Amino acid sequence: MIDKAYILDNGGFTAKVGMSSAKPRVIPNSVMKAKSERRRPFIADQVEECRDASGLFYILPFQKGYLVNWDIQKTIWDHIFGKDCCPVNFNETPLIVTEPYFNFPSIQEAMTEIFFEEYECQSLLRINAGDLSNYHYTSNNPGTLACMVVDVGYSFSHVTPYIKGKKRREGIKRIDVGGKALTNHLKDIISYRQLHVMDETYVINQVKEDSCFVSLDFMADMEVARKRGNDNTIVRDYVLPDFTSIRRGFLRTLEETSKSTDGEQTLRMNNERFAVPEILFQPSDLGVQQMGVAEAIVSSINSCPKETQPHLYSNIVVTGGCSLFPNFQKRLLQDVRKLAPDEFNVRVTLPENPLTYAWEGGALLSKHPEFYSFVVTKEEYEEEGLHICYERFDV
Repeated sequence: MIDKAYILDNGGFTAKVGMSSAKPRVIPNSVMKAKSERRRPFIADQVEECRDASGLFYILPFQKGYLVNWDIQKTIWDHIFGKDCCPVNFNETPLIVTEPYFNFPSIQEAMTEIFFEEYECQSLLRINAGDLSNYHYTSNNPGTLACMVVDVGYSFSHVTPYIKGKKRREGIKRIDVGGKALTNHLKDIISYRQLHVMDETYVINQVKEDSCFVSLDFMADMEVARKRGNDNTIVRDYVLPDFTSIRRGFLRTLEETSKSTDGEQTLRMNNERFAVPEILFQPSDLGVQQMGVAEAIVSSINSCPKETQPHLYSNIVVTGGCSLFPNFQKRLLQDVRKLAPDEFNVRVTLPENPLTYAWEGGALLSKHPEFYSFVVTKEEYEEEGLHICYERFDV
């Protein structure tokens, strides 16, 4: 057993990092360039030092959910592991790093190589974030035989059944809609209806986080959004940041706007507030001919053995940034309940912090008495090469 490990949950939009003995930090997994300071790239959490974040240009190491831009990723990792962010000495600390499901062998090999040869890790565990979420859930609920991990991430949403701690590969469903698609769709809608914001990814992402919610009855909310005056309880104004007095925008009612004299720039948010997250449940709204999250869960459970199905329905756990939309868990429960057989009990758990849930699972896993039987050490890697990683890591 070890006293501490270093855990890097390397997501497509944010990296969750830190020692297992401390609290995790959530850091943007990208390099950003601003119009105001052209010469200087902002690496990861340096974006907080940026004076004017309008027209921020993102350079992402992940494209379509897979790590493709190694130079950028290496720059970000150098910053994260350095003294200004989350310092670590890999010679004496084991590393747990996450990667997506069905990651390409070439990416797996490059990742292993970088950590062993450039960062000189003494021991490494590569694992899917969903495996860590499942471990966290089963540690909190001992006696759970099966668990359904729904990860609504940045590039995709994944639905994965775990039976007795093992993922069932044929049950994994991927929907090509995540936080990135929602932000881009919101940019399209606002640019078409109000203001040209196609370059304002950073600001519109905040607009999405601050003003969107999941509708429990889409048609009824659409009717409300059509009404005028005080009958419309959905419409709000979003005050855009000017990066002098307002660092981050905020929502306010139309009355507050009419009383305001500061002349801030606002966006009128009406049905966009719930029509954008609706895409997670109806990807066809965006022209993606796939199942929504609820149908994917049911389809995945139906592909599992009969005797495991009631356990999967009653242990659905939701992680990832998009699960933070208000009402997401209620709507998911409502939709799965409609599609599930009547005799099964359906339960959807939304953890306290769905963003760091997998990271916390990694912290628990590092305390496992047999933790060292899961990792590959530098000696083993030097002796047997990449072959041992394929044997030991179930990704």
